[in-house]
Amino acid sequence: MLRWDQQERAAEEATRDIADVPAVEVITTTAVHLMSAAAVKVGLADDPGAQRDLDEARKLINALAGLITAGAPEISSAHAAPLRDGLRSLQLAFREASPLPDPIGQGPGEKWTGPVT
Repeated sequence: MLRWDQQERAAEEATRDIADVPAVEVITTTAVHLMSAAAVKVGLADDPGAQRDLDEARKLINALAGLITAGAPEISSAHAAPLRDGLRSLQLAFREASPLPDPIGQGPGEKWTGPVT
């Protein structure tokens, strides 16, 4: 029973903590996590041969593009601009890593960002 009480207290504290976090911070932190995961899956990490997974990278980049596109009007351009730059870099890295690159405008995230060249 003691363990259950500890877990319940921890959950309550986490809930209170997230209530104090501004939306812009939640959005940017989520974007950074998606960006980091996508970079690894594109092969931009320590062991590209073992870590590259372009199918997974595509999913992460699509999610990132959707988040940034939807969230940009809600956060300042000071926050959105670096996220857009990072997304574009990932989209270009994905195209470069792909054995058969998608046509311009059909790569990951381009549904939301428009063509990336």
